[in-house]
Amino acid sequence: MIDRAPRTRSLVLAAALARAGATVLRATAPGGREHWTRTNHAGRAVGLYAGAAAALAAALATGRVRPVAGCAVLAAGACGAYDDVAGAGDARRGFRAHLAALRDGEVTSGAVKLFGISAAGLLAGAVLKERPLDKVLAGVVVAGAAHVVNLVDVRPGRAAVAALALGVPGMVRRGPAAELAAAATGVAAAVLPDDLREREMLGDTGAHALGAALGVAVVAGNGRAGLVAHAAAVVAAAVYGEQVSAWARSLV
Repeated sequence: MIDRAPRTRSLVLAAALARAGATVLRATAPGGREHWTRTNHAGRAVGLYAGAAAALAAALATGRVRPVAGCAVLAAGACGAYDDVAGAGDARRGFRAHLAALRDGEVTSGAVKLFGISAAGLLAGAVLKERPLDKVLAGVVVAGAAHVVNLVDVRPGRAAVAALALGVPGMVRRGPAAELAAAATGVAAAVLPDDLREREMLGDTGAHALGAALGVAVVAGNGRAGLVAHAAAVVAAAVYGEQVSAWARSLV
């Protein structure tokens, strides 16, 4: 019989941390509310509180299961936060644009995010897996999952719904993989209502952290064949990033 208590605790803890964190940040707005406000696709002013709360909650909840997983999630969220702040107003999108800027001597926030999250993914993979190839594949999965969730974060609720769709199936596994998936699922469920109502947005901070949390869950629950399949999927999504984002925009 599968013991469901650990994954339930992980789910509830992650959701509670995300809700509490968003409430505290909304009430205090460290640094001033102007730093926490963005204009969404419809021209409405929305807060970034849920994004920061989601990143912190996901890092704490996954770190409780596997410390290196929490570190990777926190690093992904921090890189996303840097892009939310430093990259505001930068119209460049996609890896090619940021790598081209880097070739010309300009270090963009997108490049910092690309290399920072990749390094965090590889570190997590190095600790979670034993064989060299598995370590690399795991790093690709963690970093790629963070990128994919951010790709679909183009309309209210898209990223959180994607995290739920990917996280819930992972909860049927056994052991740490189920707990890690439950952590991502709990955070996504907690932030979804305000995201759908366009009161809050995840931003790069929350989307990257949620994706990294899903990535470490996949890594914890899969062997070589599963890692290859997931790595191929996230690489394909990155290559066709514009199409993935366009598809997410088209959803009702």
